[in-house]
Amino acid sequence: MDRFASAEPCGLLGRLWLGLRRLTGDDAYDRYLAHWRKCHGDAGPPLSRAAFYAAELQRRWNGIGRCC
Repeated sequence: MDRFASAEPCGLLGRLWLGLRRLTGDDAYDRYLAHWRKCHGDAGPPLSRAAFYAAELQRRWNGIGRCC
């Protein structure tokens, strides 16, 4: 896990940094791991970071109907 991802925000700048990470989706894998540990901890290993992002790209871009 990213050493900055699990750190508590330190002041306004820290809270802004965490907000920016959430807004851009940079913390998506960290949030996935937290959810996985809480809800699926005994179901086998979680996805690797690369597999998680590949699955997210697949989910996001499959089935999109384009007009052009």
